[in-house]
Amino acid sequence: MAEREGIVVRRHGGHYYVDTGDAIVDCTIRGRVKRRRAESDLIAVGDRVRWTPIEGGRGIIERVLPRRTVLSRTPPPPRAPIEQVIVANPDQVLVVMAMASPPPNPFMLDRYLVACEAVALPALIVANKIDLADGAADDARELFALYEGLSYGVYYTSATTGQGVDALRDVLRGKLSVLTGPSGTGKSSLLNALWPDLELRTGEVSAYHDRGRHTTVVAQLLRPERDTYVADTPGLRQFRFWDIDPEQLEAFFPEFRPFLGECRFQPCTHTHEPDCAIRAAAERGAVPPLRYESYV
Repeated sequence: MAEREGIVVRRHGGHYYVDTGDAIVDCTIRGRVKRRRAESDLIAVGDRVRWTPIEGGRGIIERVLPRRTVLSRTPPPPRAPIEQVIVANPDQVLVVMAMASPPPNPFMLDRYLVACEAVALPALIVANKIDLADGAADDARELFALYEGLSYGVYYTSATTGQGVDALRDVLRGKLSVLTGPSGTGKSSLLNALWPDLELRTGEVSAYHDRGRHTTVVAQLLRPERDTYVADTPGLRQFRFWDIDPEQLEAFFPEFRPFLGECRFQPCTHTHEPDCAIRAAAERGAVPPLRYESYV
């Protein structure tokens, strides 16, 4: 039977659910496919695959098409240090942080941004829970203004009041986007505010695949509109880099770039060497001191 193409929107227990454009088909993997990608996830959410139908309305994945882009991490110990693909083939990554409850963690945010810079993935910041207008939120506004000064797009939203939701929806339309970030920042609530009927669709998918489980425990692709996919990812307590060496790190802080090559010693770690251009820039404020601390 002729192969067909689709996109993996969810995986669970050796089953891969492929969106064909007309339906979601429960697929398993052809044996020869399992022998590949030993150092990476075999098939990830977002992968485009070729599959053939079998009886019972199911399918078999024959091959995985090459990935254009990927958002990955190294899983925390004691798991083997292989590439854990969060989402394959994204067009952009939206890192969701809360204004408060929980307070934004700039060092965690920077890890996401560095991971995106390393693979040339456009990254945006979503400052959610803007309705929490208190002293902590004022501090958060100052923090997010720092990133706006670094030319990262920052979208201020509230899943509760709907503030900023329309502008964010426009950014998501027509793309495959990843919503990621720490637990408790309101990613799923924000998706339901963006597309109010999405909660029903998510419930139907969960009931079919996971017997009614509603908590986001694995990444899944949702298609709220034609040609629009959004990956709802589980909240991560850790984000360990994949395939980024310490010597490469300086290149993934955009504000460092004007000063690279100006240090007295080459190479320079920018941590202790005399006459370091990056340290000098941080001391005079040309590089935000908080970002320099994050780099270190």
